[in-house]
Amino acid sequence: MQFNSYEFVLCFLPITVILYFLGNHIRPFAGKMVLILASLVFYAYERLNMLFYLGASILTNYLFAILIRKFKLKSRLIMMIPIIINVVALLYFKYSDFVVSNLNSFTGKNIDLWRIVLPLGISFYTFQQIAYIVAIERWELKNNSLTDYLVYILYFPKLIMGPIVDPVDFIGQINQKEKKRIDIHNLAVGIKLFSLGLIKKVLLADTFAKAVAWVYGNFDFATSMDCILLVLFYTFEIYFDFSGYSDMAVGISSMMNIELPMNFDSPYKAISIKDFWKRWHVSLTKFLTKYIYIPLGGSRKGIVFTYINIMIVFMVSGIWHGANWTFILWGFLHGLISCFDRALQKTEEKIFMPVRWLCTFGCVNVLWLLFSAESIGQWKAVIKRILSMQSTEISSGLIGNFNLAESQFICDMLFIPDRIQYGVRGFNMLVFILAACIICFIPENNFRKIDKLSFASLILSVLSFVWGVLRLGSESVFVYFGF
Repeated sequence: MQFNSYEFVLCFLPITVILYFLGNHIRPFAGKMVLILASLVFYAYERLNMLFYLGASILTNYLFAILIRKFKLKSRLIMMIPIIINVVALLYFKYSDFVVSNLNSFTGKNIDLWRIVLPLGISFYTFQQIAYIVAIERWELKNNSLTDYLVYILYFPKLIMGPIVDPVDFIGQINQKEKKRIDIHNLAVGIKLFSLGLIKKVLLADTFAKAVAWVYGNFDFATSMDCILLVLFYTFEIYFDFSGYSDMAVGISSMMNIELPMNFDSPYKAISIKDFWKRWHVSLTKFLTKYIYIPLGGSRKGIVFTYINIMIVFMVSGIWHGANWTFILWGFLHGLISCFDRALQKTEEKIFMPVRWLCTFGCVNVLWLLFSAESIGQWKAVIKRILSMQSTEISSGLIGNFNLAESQFICDMLFIPDRIQYGVRGFNMLVFILAACIICFIPENNFRKIDKLSFASLILSVLSFVWGVLRLGSESVFVYFGF
């Protein structure tokens, strides 16, 4: 099930919230069971076989958690066994066919692909499992209750696409008595965030996604300007897609008095790649820092090992995102630029701030293109088309993706004259670009103003929710579903 569906918005979500508080009213255990059962329904909706892989992961990790806790095994060796199992399972599902296809390419053989189905959310819940095992081994959790463990792993707002949550904080929250009753303020905050996230996804992300798909589908005829816009549009698509999901996840949790961590902090305002990774997918950055960078020694073993550790972290990030050379190259280049950022930090600080921002945003744009491209060859072809600058004309087919059914109604409501709407070529596309730039570059992140409720935010939330629901007819998959 997806957040941007009628089933979820109009049925699953309100019923789950109501049942959760009714269960808490009976006893806390009942409320937790509501979350567990609801999460299983959410996860297995239309793909029941996915429960087998998730169940195997849960059983394996919880058995090791019992073993560590019961026998008080404070040993890194014991802890590494379930971590290795988790990592091997993740690599098996994500990289088996990738390895076979590359062996075929390098050796000229024709080995059949295994065609393994990638379990939903395996990248995210694998990291959650690792965090839980480490917390158990370090005795950071007071107990390893099966119910608490299941809620932590299965909790549906974060199960498939994060954010990656610290088990100590999350389990502590679901056991706080004061969080078991409905809080009108948190409910209002949750509805506001969910509505804003929904409109980000169904209006902004999906519209930019159609434009990106058009360029790739008509690449033989695409102009250099089309390819420039492709790069920009995918940058906006992936931001509004994942940021929208994260806003909705935080909003849903707020309705149930559960706080999820901030995952985005205006990342496109970053003035360096290092700064970017403090703002983009914050929970992933924290996880990789805590469980990979610091255990490797961080910056404590000299400058050479610091750079090596940085490269390892970013290579892991690239591999984690997907089974394609594009993701590996993306991780490598981000790591390389991060090393340069660290080495030239004092020099960069002397550069005019807008220039630093422009260079950073340009790098992020070009590297995001690796996420949308099917291969490194296609990525290079797009860049080559841009550098050739054979034509600065924008194709009518690309512009047409921004002509929404409701465009005329909105223009009439805003008293925009027809001579502007129809006289300016690509007027609707320009409106989308302007709106995306304003949202990304000007206001504070939604999370930072999470508790700010006003009449203006009420109107904006109502408009976002109604407009978002009206656009739910064409349900689309979130970008990070594939990761």
